[in-house]
Amino acid sequence: MKEKGKATGIWELAGLSTPLILASNSPRRATILRSVGCPFTAVSPVDDDDEGAYDRWDDGKILIERAVLKAVGAAESYPGRIILAADTVIQYRDRLFGKPEHASTAKMMLSELSGKTHTVWTAIALLLYSTEKIKTALVSTQVTFRDLSSKEIDAYIQTGEPLDKAGGYGIQEIGGLWVKRLEGCYYNVVGLPISTFWELLVKTKGDL
Repeated sequence: MKEKGKATGIWELAGLSTPLILASNSPRRATILRSVGCPFTAVSPVDDDDEGAYDRWDDGKILIERAVLKAVGAAESYPGRIILAADTVIQYRDRLFGKPEHASTAKMMLSELSGKTHTVWTAIALLLYSTEKIKTALVSTQVTFRDLSSKEIDAYIQTGEPLDKAGGYGIQEIGGLWVKRLEGCYYNVVGLPISTFWELLVKTKGDL
């Protein structure tokens, strides 16, 4: 879906006069870009299993690889364009949570995160004009949940909101009721640390 409107002065400052390609099906990432006036066209990535399952935390290596894979895949259909891809996962101790496939999985995730602090990780891959020019970044945010009752978890799952979000919650929606404390970038928890993306874009453009 192509977003309407011309690039604003701030994005022209970053050298972005043509809409970038957002290789993601995530409506949250699209909303974040739209909210800051960034011109973009959203396309389905080759690997569209956003926030998929991982075995164990490996310091972000697989997360970055997945983001890069999405960006490179989109480059085949959009050569010569700036492409943005991202991948998000939640880490609690040595466990990783992607999107729950079923209500029972969402309940397990929320029950385990209840009253605890977990880390939200997002990897960004920015491809500029060529697959030889790929920049990456890894961002983390600490999120602490308050204690959740079984009734709260069940009522939340019934809304359907947890089933398409890493960790089974969306901080920008009803899931924000469960967040007691946050340390780091709020937008990272939503799915796209926009400040890091901007810094990466400006720095990379300056290196060209």
